[in-house]
Amino acid sequence: MAATNGKSSDLRSKFLDVYAQLKSELLQDPAFDFTEDSRQWIDRMLEYNVPGGKLNRGLSVIDSYKLLKQGKELSEDEVFLACVLGWGIEWLQAYFLVLDDIMDNSHTRRGQPCWFRLPKVGMIAANDGILLRNHIPRMLKKHFREKPYYVDLVDLFNEVEFQTASGQMLDLITTHEGEKDLSKYTLPVYRRIVQYKTAYYSFYLPVACALLMSGENLDDFIDVKNILIEMGTYFQVQDDYLDCYGNPEVIGKIGTDIEDFKCSWLVVKALECADENKKKLLSENYGKVDPAHVAIVKGLYKDLDLQTVFEEYERKSYEELISSIEAQPNKSVQEVLKSFLGKIYKRQK
Repeated sequence: MAATNGKSSDLRSKFLDVYAQLKSELLQDPAFDFTEDSRQWIDRMLEYNVPGGKLNRGLSVIDSYKLLKQGKELSEDEVFLACVLGWGIEWLQAYFLVLDDIMDNSHTRRGQPCWFRLPKVGMIAANDGILLRNHIPRMLKKHFREKPYYVDLVDLFNEVEFQTASGQMLDLITTHEGEKDLSKYTLPVYRRIVQYKTAYYSFYLPVACALLMSGENLDDFIDVKNILIEMGTYFQVQDDYLDCYGNPEVIGKIGTDIEDFKCSWLVVKALECADENKKKLLSENYGKVDPAHVAIVKGLYKDLDLQTVFEEYERKSYEELISSIEAQPNKSVQEVLKSFLGKIYKRQK
């Protein structure tokens, strides 16, 4: 989902400059009387958690806004404001991940120890998550308060945060609570978790920000929202597939969905296709850390030919998405949606 034009490195560098400015503003926020220690803590916490990812969500705001402006040269101010909204999404992502890692008792994130795992951080990370979330309205107020779409922007971030937290709750109570029960893992449950936990903030939010900046009313773009939610679902199915079949050197991590008893698309599909014996074998081996158990699950996936099932799902999803996109009356919106789809179709990481 990242910027792919010839100027993508310039855009990324501009984007990182805006991060430095936003961080500086937050460290001088007049609403709090900072001590030297507290300023250093926030500085280090932001550096560790906010700019270290791929920045795809944030950069997508600028990409989408450019396409909506149909090739018109953007002013410095427009680029800056699109960058601020992009960073708002990256801050939201950092907030979710800091708390998500505590809830999942994770060890690493983006190739380094999770923030809460660092010496002297521990459960202070929970409050850091709250601070990250509270930085977002500070940024929006400072830079968008005079804009006619300011209230819509605040509403949008609040609504998407609520949807994502609700998706996380659904994931946690389905995956983590009580006995490990694979019978809960059905396609409707999976789709609901993915739509709320991932698709709204990763796919809809960047485009909705760009639409608001363009002076549009989001109520006129319900079809666009639905297409982006479907795209986000497709993206997560790819993620689940790559967790098992991707090359760790390419995707940057070793997949552990089987060991973690995740409600993954692969296990949902396996349960749909399996006979009673195979289901029993899945129940006995899914969610176990021992490599022998993981190998049995992967063997079952092979027997059920889930790679072919995925390829068929990918082909069908792409065709349906293209058809929905081409039915959109607004050509520049079509371009935005095709740009998103082009970046994720048949991705390897």
